[in-house]
Amino acid sequence: MRRRPMPADDEGSILPLVLGYAVLAIALVLVCANATALYLAQKRLDALADAAALAASDGFTLTLEGDEPRARLDEDRIRAQAQSVVDAAPRDPALVAATTHDGVSVTVTVTSAWHPPVLAPFVPDGVALTSTATSRNALD
Repeated sequence: MRRRPMPADDEGSILPLVLGYAVLAIALVLVCANATALYLAQKRLDALADAAALAASDGFTLTLEGDEPRARLDEDRIRAQAQSVVDAAPRDPALVAATTHDGVSVTVTVTSAWHPPVLAPFVPDGVALTSTATSRNALD
């Protein structure tokens, strides 16, 4: 079998194609790294909100209703308990709200800002993160 000779005008360089794919691969790696960092930051904030709600649900006072003791949550105590957990956390989270609507369960909202660890032109400079958690008093 004979090979046909290649025409002279088909010769070229694949360097522009390789550079284009390399730039695309680097951009993809940067975006994935930043997306993973954002996901982990949200999970850390969720854990902090859970911990603050759990601590705040311990801010109760015991009262007697008839012959039965009842645990009722106090707004000032639950805010102080949640704030102490948020203050102990690294970075800059802020306690937005720590409230009780029924005197038995606590809802805590925490917020923080996320900034990308690796600068990339297609990733926002910062994102506001918010997390809300609810915990119920175990004594009721």
